[in-house]
Amino acid sequence: MGRVQDKVVFITGAARGQGRAEAVRLAEEGADIIAIDVCEGIDSVDYPLASRADLDETVRLVEKLGRRIVALPADVRDPAALQAAVAEGVERLGRLDSVVAQAGIAPIGRAEAQAFMDVVAVNFNGVVNAVQAALPHLPDGGSVIATGSTAALMQSSDMTSRPDFGKLGYSFAKRSVAAFVNDLAVALAPRRIRVNAVHPTNCNTDMLNSEPMYREFRPDLENPTREDALPAFHVMTAFGLPYVEPRDIADMVLFLVSDESRYVTGMQMRVDAGAIVQRRPQQPQF
Repeated sequence: MGRVQDKVVFITGAARGQGRAEAVRLAEEGADIIAIDVCEGIDSVDYPLASRADLDETVRLVEKLGRRIVALPADVRDPAALQAAVAEGVERLGRLDSVVAQAGIAPIGRAEAQAFMDVVAVNFNGVVNAVQAALPHLPDGGSVIATGSTAALMQSSDMTSRPDFGKLGYSFAKRSVAAFVNDLAVALAPRRIRVNAVHPTNCNTDMLNSEPMYREFRPDLENPTREDALPAFHVMTAFGLPYVEPRDIADMVLFLVSDESRYVTGMQMRVDAGAIVQRRPQQPQF
């Protein structure tokens, strides 16, 4: 018997990166998965987003573990699409126990307002839409998990040097996720549905390993490579590490889906190798 044996978990952004790692880790511990991803690009994002082939690979990895998975292309910006995906998954798998609102983008380095709007629509509105789609199916004692970022727990980005409205929107969206989790935990407490956020530091995914991120960490170079940026990644941890792995985030999600966290709610769970504590921030104001 696994730690989440026969639970059904709905995961957004499941085609690769943290979402895929979460699907696989939960399947290893006995869960069945409803997986969605947009499987197409967004104009303001200057790195390739996941494809249908990526989502198919998540399916293969979950089924290889002997677990069931319903995988559908859907955009977290579209509430009706999410509601339809969850309804189909529940019909085929029989129940829903948890939602992991994981989908996210980082249109870093963009100076147009649309980049701000796009990242808020995906990284914050997408979380709300995923929870809204899942909530009618969640039983008392279920679990809601939202992916934030250490950016949620730091001061807002400084726009005085150069306009970067994608970065500004990313910070806003992740801070909004933290506040949403805090207050939704109160609203769902009568049903003992726990609501928590996971805040990663740099994570070794396609989002981090992209040209916009290389430029963010090495603004002194015109066309930095991963090798150029890698030494600078260390500023985001206190452990001297450049990043954590998707599996590290998946392990925290596993705990929050499992009954081991039955009395854990309203928490901002950092998987950041000391990124926040080394800055000794004041208590964030939601």
